[in-house]
Amino acid sequence: MAAGAPRVFISHISGVAVFDPGGDQVGRVRDLVVMLRVGGKPPRVLGLVVEVVTRRRIFLPMTRVTGVESGQVITTGVVNMRRFEQRPTETLVLGELLDRRVRIVATGEEVTVLDIAMVQLPARREWEIDKVFVRRGKGGALRRRGETLTLDWSAVTGFSLEEHGQGAENLLATFERLRPADLANVLHHLSPKRRGEVAAALDDDRLADVLEELPDDDQVEILGKLKEERAADVLEAMDPDDAADLLSELPEVDQERLLTLMQPQDAADVRRLLSYEERTAGGLMTTEPIVLRPDATIADALARVRNPDLSPALAAQVYVCRPPDETPTGKYLGLVHFQRLLRDPPFTLVGSIVDTDLLPLPPGTPLSAVTSYLATYNLISAPVVDESGSLLGAVTVDDVLDHLLPDDWRETDLHGATAAYHVGDTRADESEPDDAR
Repeated sequence: MAAGAPRVFISHISGVAVFDPGGDQVGRVRDLVVMLRVGGKPPRVLGLVVEVVTRRRIFLPMTRVTGVESGQVITTGVVNMRRFEQRPTETLVLGELLDRRVRIVATGEEVTVLDIAMVQLPARREWEIDKVFVRRGKGGALRRRGETLTLDWSAVTGFSLEEHGQGAENLLATFERLRPADLANVLHHLSPKRRGEVAAALDDDRLADVLEELPDDDQVEILGKLKEERAADVLEAMDPDDAADLLSELPEVDQERLLTLMQPQDAADVRRLLSYEERTAGGLMTTEPIVLRPDATIADALARVRNPDLSPALAAQVYVCRPPDETPTGKYLGLVHFQRLLRDPPFTLVGSIVDTDLLPLPPGTPLSAVTSYLATYNLISAPVVDESGSLLGAVTVDDVLDHLLPDDWRETDLHGATAAYHVGDTRADESEPDDAR
């Protein structure tokens, strides 16, 4: 390797923006594709996995990369937009090599892979893996205390073997800033084995948020790999409507077993949602809207709205009930929109500004009528009230969209991605080869 050749640690480019020569962002780096070689030879870097704006993952050959520097990747003006599909001879660095237990050739000592570096070969646009950053000591929660060192690729062995019980802490550290929807996209593209390992390493709240963004089959697969006690804890951490949707995908005997392990109050909410038809207001609603008594003040309401755990749809309005101020027993009086809360003094009682003109939805209201209701009154959530006048919950527009979109919408591009992308809005030849990939 020539002196001064650039070396880049893979964790440093994870998530960085990819730009074309004109300065327009193409997407963000999500992984690195390499080809392992026999005889201890350093792996050849084939390209980057780039997530474009539609959340489609594409393959960007390293021969199309003109620069990796200053927290960004620069590419030539032509990018093949076909969806990335990993081939049997290819290995993903972040998805498959981080957290792997390997051995130092000279001593036989077992170490954990924390990061991997690539270097650009002299006078070419080709890159290869040359360094491995590892930590001594056993895996697990205490391993952070071990000594770290950087070794040549040829100085370690064990990358070509299938890893059993591989950890996920360093992979998760690489993606810790991702939103739940983006982390869910990462998990969806991992192998089932690796997906289970990463899910097991997430805490309950984070895993609950991610599960809510995954396709149904991924949710069921991940939940099935958890111990039943932990699966019940994760279900408790999910929004009740999402937990009910997930449980509805399981056999009744599995549903009942998990519900029995959940906290009684959480299980009661989920059971209630499971009792309604799926495509009705009762089946779509959440049982945890913001509920206030009429003698609460606007200051009280705004304090509840500020809760960072609330979705924007649920924070858009509060529901006023006579005591008890909770679902499903509070007697519904009306609602107050967030904008109205901002227009009146903080000491104003919400009971004096409640909107009683909007009729609530019965729990049996079909999906089509719920959609029309939200569209007619320009709402993003609506109250669901039973025959006795008790507030059961609220239907939010995001849950309505989940049921209006195709079942595989999370795996479908937002705008039907084209076959290629080119600077200047010129379309590249769809038959163009994948640069020897």
